[in-house]
Amino acid sequence: MRPFTFTQAPDIATAVQEVSSDGAKFIAGGTNLLDLMKIDVMRPSHLVDITQIALDTIEETEQGGLRLGALAKNADTAYHPLVEARYPLLSHAILAGATAQLRNMATDGGNLLQRTRCYYFYDTHTPCNKREPGSGCSAINGYNRDLAILGTSEHCIATHPSDMAVALAALEATVHVTGKNGDRAIPFADFHRLPGDTPHLDTNLQPDEIITAIELPAKGFAQHYTYLKLRDRASYAFALVSVAAALDLDGDSIKEARIALGGVAHKPWRVPEAEALLQGQPATRENFRKVAEAYLQGAKGYKDNTFKIELANRAIVRALEQATKMEAIA
Repeated sequence: MRPFTFTQAPDIATAVQEVSSDGAKFIAGGTNLLDLMKIDVMRPSHLVDITQIALDTIEETEQGGLRLGALAKNADTAYHPLVEARYPLLSHAILAGATAQLRNMATDGGNLLQRTRCYYFYDTHTPCNKREPGSGCSAINGYNRDLAILGTSEHCIATHPSDMAVALAALEATVHVTGKNGDRAIPFADFHRLPGDTPHLDTNLQPDEIITAIELPAKGFAQHYTYLKLRDRASYAFALVSVAAALDLDGDSIKEARIALGGVAHKPWRVPEAEALLQGQPATRENFRKVAEAYLQGAKGYKDNTFKIELANRAIVRALEQATKMEAIA
């Protein structure tokens, strides 16, 4: 690990000021950043500890939703009574990720900022446009079984690893941030980026901005939902394909559908136009198959990961079927 300096920020204003210096990064739980520093993938010269800032509360909003402080721990969020009761999709997604020990350390804001687990990103001896812009993407012609099939570019086929983010995408959360230019709210769909020709940029955060909260809207789809995670082993593995599915049903008719995919793209993958195909339609396997096909339009396999196209197709259908039956199961 390379040498670095370290300070603790007592408040948001100080944190924003400190991180504005060249080579500075925020640190909270450190469950991803420290690993990357140890293997020389990330090389911050200065760390700004933000754990002393009061951003760890979970509270109701005036609009009937829930505000998750950016420094709330993943475990505390997953087991919070209001999250379990009103946003069980989010609770289940968080608990599908990592281990209990990591969830006890990782923060909600940090979860959104995880870096890809692409093998070549972690291997400093190989070219990687995310690690060194302009060096090339070793994964495209290399071993790419776990990597993206949607939203890729000639510069990167990495995937975003978060389970929590997939649920937040389906719930249409909002990310609140603060920087030198003040506060702003970023719709979750606009928070993460596709790789394009700038794969080293994971999000639309400005360098001096800090996540302060994640806001959940009032509607939590608590009756008909599921988080389906398909992976190589039952625990402590990243998704090959995951599906956050949420339905609002009127009898057997679908009033609204939300679907987000994980493990298939550089960001949680949503296709609202495909979701709209289910509106007013009966909750049948035939209709679920139609929306799955629409969701995967343009999907492209890269040798080792072509199987993920069919896997994702089947996963969408299965997740929607599970979400339809959830109320009866509960």
